[in-house]
Amino acid sequence: MTDLRIEQVDGDALLRDWQHVHNTIIPTAVLSLDEVRERVRRNRLEVAYLGDVLVGCSTLRPPTSEASVATVIARVLPAHRRQGFGRALYVRGLAQARELGADVIETVVLESNPDGLRFAQAQGFVEVERYLLPGDSVRFIDLRLA
Repeated sequence: MTDLRIEQVDGDALLRDWQHVHNTIIPTAVLSLDEVRERVRRNRLEVAYLGDVLVGCSTLRPPTSEASVATVIARVLPAHRRQGFGRALYVRGLAQARELGADVIETVVLESNPDGLRFAQAQGFVEVERYLLPGDSVRFIDLRLA
């Protein structure tokens, strides 16, 4: 994994790569490029490459002045799972969340992604809530680091 490169989203090429991974992993909540641009203004978005091959992305929703809760989401394309990339993205996001003052760490997984749910639980996350967004047919699972 020495060739793993993680870059903060900056510019249209990285925005499109982040969008591709997100939309592949979360097909029930496809984001337009404009929606990704809006997210990058309030969240830390990163993309991961093995050499030049896109393998995943991450989102860090930072804590706010009202709550010291951060959300760390690591997404890895199916062909690149179980190789340590999700863990690398998660550990990086967790460290960034802690540096920003987060006392509580949360994540969210699409119910149809059993790999993602197993990964989150293996990191110590416990389920808090399952819910459907308006118009969706697959539930999201909110989890909190125990």
